[in-house]
Formats: sequence, structure tokens, C-alpha cells
Amino acid sequence: MPKGILAFVIGMALATPAASQTVDEIIAKNIEALGGIEKIRAVKTVRMTGQMTVGPGMEAPIVMELKRPNAMRLDITVQGMVGSQAYDGTTGWTLMPFAGSKVPQQMAADEAKLAQEQADIDGPLVDYKAKGNTVELQGKEKVEGSDAHKLKVTLKNGDVRTIYIDAEHFLQIKDESKRSIRGTEVDTETIVGDYKEVGGMMFPHAVDSGQKGNPQRQKLTIEKIEINVPIEDTRFKMPEVK
Repeated sequence: MPKGILAFVIGMALATPAASQTVDEIIAKNIEALGGIEKIRAVKTVRMTGQMTVGPGMEAPIVMELKRPNAMRLDITVQGMVGSQAYDGTTGWTLMPFAGSKVPQQMAADEAKLAQEQADIDGPLVDYKAKGNTVELQGKEKVEGSDAHKLKVTLKNGDVRTIYIDAEHFLQIKDESKRSIRGTEVDTETIVGDYKEVGGMMFPHAVDSGQKGNPQRQKLTIEKIEINVPIEDTRFKMPEVK
């Protein structure tokens, strides 16, 4: 090969960056970092207990339960009273006695949509194509000082979330979305961290969420996670009003 052509080829090779990872490669590494697809699919129920900030210097005990295929319940204790939010796969409901609601109320459509998303025990990336979701890679960004892959996730219902996957450890570290709060659309963000191994899988134990740009944040500290514990379906059903 003539020297001029050889020099050109070498120069092009040095100037061309390594092939970027595809969406599916990033998601596959995320699944592997979490513990692998077999362990993920073997999880039928999850129960998380912890503490949530509900005001300056105030914490409230919480219990969150998830059950396949798409049921969730969150109980929070405030001033000795237990409030609940739940979704049974069809209907979402709330009961908040400390907010003046003494009988269960069916969730509004926007609240039920969010509860349905939360009830996906695997999250939107696992089996995303089968779920009708689409994922687009939008490059990298810095998140809390770490490089992260930025994934635009369009859910089957049309909602859009932006999920950031740590470029080194391939664990999710941030989630951005638009939420309807009291009839107004706001940009929200959730930062997760303090991953710990539970039953051979990695779970975040610290969650910081709130409206983007608002210093008031809701912080959740997970103290215990139980996998495949018995949880009756009735836990998620809306109680009958007597």
C-alpha cells in the first residue's frame, strides 16, 4: 500500500471514535448490573420499608408493596394515622385520613396512570419492546458528577421519561418526566442511589425526588427490602365503603 494511502487510513482510524453503544446494549448491561434477567423475572413480590420526609425535620414511616403482574400499594403513617395509595391492575385508589379523607377515593386519571407505571415491578426498560415502549439514545450527560447514558423512553400510553444510566456501573441514577399536579403539568426529577445487594440483586436505598428547580425535595430512605414475601391480592383492592 502506498505510504500516502497508509497514512490516510491510519489517520482516519485514529480520528474515528470507538463505536458507540446501542440502546439495546446499554439496557442489556443495565439488566446484568441489576442481577440478570433470570433473577429479575423470578421476583414475584417486593416489600420495601423505610422513612420519607414529609416536611422540614419531619419523617414518616412508609411501606411499599409490589406484586406481579402490575399491582402496587404505598402506606405512609403520619400523626399515628395510616394513609394508603394503591393500584390493583385496573383501579387506583387513595385513603388519606390525615388529609381529611376518611373513606377510600378512586384516583383521578393522571394519578392512576402514575400508579400504573409504579406498579411495573421491572421498570420500563426490561422487555420494553414487548411492553410497547420505545427507547432512544440521546448521548451522554453529567449527573451528580458521573457520566450517564441519556435514554428517552416513550411509554405505550404516550408518556415520556428520560432515564439516565451510569456509564460505568450501568445502574439507573436519574429519571425525569412531566407530571400533572393539581391540573398543572410540571417537570419532575428523581435521583436514586445507595445501591445495595438484596437476594443477589441491586436495589437503590436512597430516592430524592421533586419538581425541577424547586429546593423542596421529598427524600426516601429504604431501610429494608424483602423479595417474594406473601402478599394477598386483597391488599391492592379498593376497600368497600360501609
